[in-house]
Formats: sequence, C-alpha cells, structure tokens
Amino acid sequence: MIWIILGIVAVIVLWFIVTYNGFINLKNRVENAWAQIDVQLKRRYDLIPNLVNTVKGYAAHEKEIFENLGELRAKAMGAQSVKEVGDTNNQITQALKTIFAVAENYPELKANENFLKLQEELTNTENKIAFARQFYNDIVMQYNAAQQRIPASIVANMIRLTPKEYYPVDEGERGPINVQF
Repeated sequence: MIWIILGIVAVIVLWFIVTYNGFINLKNRVENAWAQIDVQLKRRYDLIPNLVNTVKGYAAHEKEIFENLGELRAKAMGAQSVKEVGDTNNQITQALKTIFAVAENYPELKANENFLKLQEELTNTENKIAFARQFYNDIVMQYNAAQQRIPASIVANMIRLTPKEYYPVDEGERGPINVQF
C-alpha cells in the first residue's frame, strides 16, 4: 500500500515538474518573441531619422509631419507596456504612410537613390515587424491557453502566472480596404 501511495506522489511530483518546466519554456518563448519585435522596432527607429532627413530636403514645408514623426519615435522608444508600444508604433506606421504620400508629390525625391534605398529598407523592416508581431501573438496565445487548461491551470495559479498581452492591431487596419481603379 505504501508503494502505491509513493508511486502516486511520485507521478504527481513528476507531473508538476513537467508542467512547471513547460510554463517556463513558454514564458521564455514569449520573452524571446518580444525581444525579436524590439530588435525590428529598433531597426525602424534607426531608419526614421535618415528617411526624414532625406525627405526634408525636398519637402521642407512639410515640417509638421517630420516633427510629429520625431515625437512619436521618442515616445515609442520610451514605451513600457505591450499596449503602449503597439499603439505608438501604429501611429508611427500612419505617419510613415503620410511621408510616403508626400513623397509622391516630388518626382525628383521619388527618383533619389537614397530615398529609394531607405524606402525599400523600411518596407523590409515593416514586413519583419509584421512577422515578429504575428509570431509574438501566436506564442502569447499558446502561453495563455496553457495557463487556462485543466489541470495545468492548478500549477499556473500556484506559481502565480498571469496572462500576457497581445500586440494590438491598429483599429484602422481592421476595416475593409477600398480599392478603386
């Protein structure tokens, strides 16, 4: 009888260890995914001043757009929570779209090699950010779901795990896209 009790206790302890290690693994994956977003956002923040300086020479009277982008960049670099980072970077995306729209009005700017390289580099970075955001949200979903499943939720509550925030999507991107020819 004692061997049965010891066997049951050993199985429970082993299950706890495996479950705990699974949570640690998922937590580390969430933190790694966030770090990958951070790397791409840093790359974006580094490209913005170069883009602004290139466009400034052609569109000096668009000063307000450049100042707004600079303020958003500073705000984003100081953001702390996932929501703050997401919201500020969604605003940066809108500001960058405005700069590219302004560039459409300056044919000599559109033909400028530096501008074209920066535009291509920024487009690649935006794609990497989108992928990193998707990967982060996928890992957060796995992490949060693991905490909610029974019996693993018992371990999650014991070690006081809390759900992670998803990287937010800009509300403007949720609506239908209007394509006109």
